Amino acid sequence: MPINMNQSNSKLALGTVQFGLPYGIANQQGQVNTVEARKILEFAIRSGIDTIDTAIGYGNSEQCLGTIGVQNLNVVTKVPPLPNLINDVQSWVDTQFHDSLKRLNISKLYALLLHRPIDLIGRHGQALYRALLDLKEQGLVEKIGVSVYSPDELRILMPLFSIDIVQGPLNVIDRRLENSGWLGKLKDQDIEIHTRSAFLQGLLLMSKTARPEKFSTWKPLWNNWHNHVDSSGVDFEKFALSTSLSYPLSLSEVDRVLVGIDSCNQLESIIIASQQTNIEIPDVCCNDERLVNPANWANL
Repeated sequence: MPINMNQSNSKLALGTVQFGLPYGIANQQGQVNTVEARKILEFAIRSGIDTIDTAIGYGNSEQCLGTIGVQNLNVVTKVPPLPNLINDVQSWVDTQFHDSLKRLNISKLYALLLHRPIDLIGRHGQALYRALLDLKEQGLVEKIGVSVYSPDELRILMPLFSIDIVQGPLNVIDRRLENSGWLGKLKDQDIEIHTRSAFLQGLLLMSKTARPEKFSTWKPLWNNWHNHVDSSGVDFEKFALSTSLSYPLSLSEVDRVLVGIDSCNQLESIIIASQQTNIEIPDVCCNDERLVNPANWANL
């Protein structure tokens, strides 16, 4: 299927953690080198992708992006968790922010998110929020927001703080953001929504034999997933890719769907898959945080 190179309104956004770290349970390539990263970015722009996501905590991802050049993209990055011992929150945030701009080689950000939003309800929460607002009021950041791991964080934070953008996990297995009603609530407040983990770190694209044994606790779920994909009669990985993308892309509340990339060929496959339509989404929803939150996988 040909790629629509003029798809300027694409909902896809490029996640770049692999540019700075060998990230992802299904990652076979390791950290993306600068040459491949440049090819990925150039192809993404030609394909209509206008937003990239990174973080100060993603190894040397920001440095890699700054070397390549991202001036023509909407750049989203994240402030790391507040240190345990901190006195001047404003100065710390300013230093983190300006060092980030320097690495990215840009003069301002599209969005600045908190990597640990629960810091907002700690004893330095008001100072942290004020520091983010100051950057926005100075015109250095267009939007401020949070990167959450579950709807529970939104339930705590949203009544207390006014934010512009929320990033959270959403995929065919982890539908908590939708089922909790938070997608609709956020959109009602004109908050921009970015979703990540469309492939659950690659688990959704793994064959039965490739998936680590520790995930066998959810064998009935995986059987349902594979039966659905296999019944299509199409190549497993291609159909799994299309089905995984179809769910978040089909939701009108979602503004951008982040996809992590290991290679330019992978990005091409993702873009082609994203253009598939009328795909049935199987009933493989799960709320077990041992599965849907990769931070818990080390303990399985």
